[in-house]
Amino acid sequence: MIKTVAVIGAGTMGNGIAHVFAQNDFKVNLIDVSAPQIEKALHTIAKNFDRQIAKGTVTEEQKSKALANIATFNQIHAGVEDVDLVLEAATENINLKLKIFQELDEAAPVNCILATNTSSISITKIAAVTKRANKVIGMHFMNPVPVMKLVEIINGYATDQDVTDSIVALSKKLGKIPCVVNDYPGFIANRILMPMINEAIYSLYEGVADVEAIDTVMKLGMAHPMGPLQLADFIGLDVCLSILRVLHDGFGNPKYAPCPLLVNMVTAGYLGAKSGEGFYKYVAGSKDLVVSERFK
Repeated sequence: MIKTVAVIGAGTMGNGIAHVFAQNDFKVNLIDVSAPQIEKALHTIAKNFDRQIAKGTVTEEQKSKALANIATFNQIHAGVEDVDLVLEAATENINLKLKIFQELDEAAPVNCILATNTSSISITKIAAVTKRANKVIGMHFMNPVPVMKLVEIINGYATDQDVTDSIVALSKKLGKIPCVVNDYPGFIANRILMPMINEAIYSLYEGVADVEAIDTVMKLGMAHPMGPLQLADFIGLDVCLSILRVLHDGFGNPKYAPCPLLVNMVTAGYLGAKSGEGFYKYVAGSKDLVVSERFK
């Protein structure tokens, strides 16, 4: 039985994951080396609960109970010494993840399942730095975590079936819909999504259509809730580039090569919503979607 969960990383994905577990009566140890980041995460979680209260989906009492379920730590060893599951949600950086999993393997209880929220990095490669490869699995939540229903569960080469079954059951307890896939570059979500985003960027780069036209065609023609360029901004253009490089390196197929425009934008620091500008320009407090001057 999984009752206590440690979440590594208090960023956007980490605080969303902590929110969902705490709301469903799990004890959560939220771990981040940065005290200001943890403080920011707790503020974000409280604010997101307030949104749920305004919509009538949770009560003030449920919010208070959930927030009381979250304990915070600045060190991995202290935060994982007595947990049933660790879910790593650090930056999408292979070297950082390998370092974290080596530390987790030493610090976490022997029967503890080690999961990663990676969106593209090999579960098998991460598992290989531990002495419990059979207990390592991918648990890829979608952003925003409290809203999105999907959890992509990724089996590593050595993942035990009972571990997979436990994570599937756990996902359902969280009110999510689990989909089990195998460990190949990009898994399913990003193997299909990122080439579409890349093709949209190529269409802009080659002058086939402008930003608004590309996104409007996909929203109205394909019933997508947001266009691929807006979605790329929301994900983070640096994250999109990183995933495309994983696909390109993993398959050796030129169809996954990232568009030069994407590479240039990331190099220049235009990363989308989080930097204030990507294909669109983002102004704090404004809900208007304004195309970047660079693409008008």
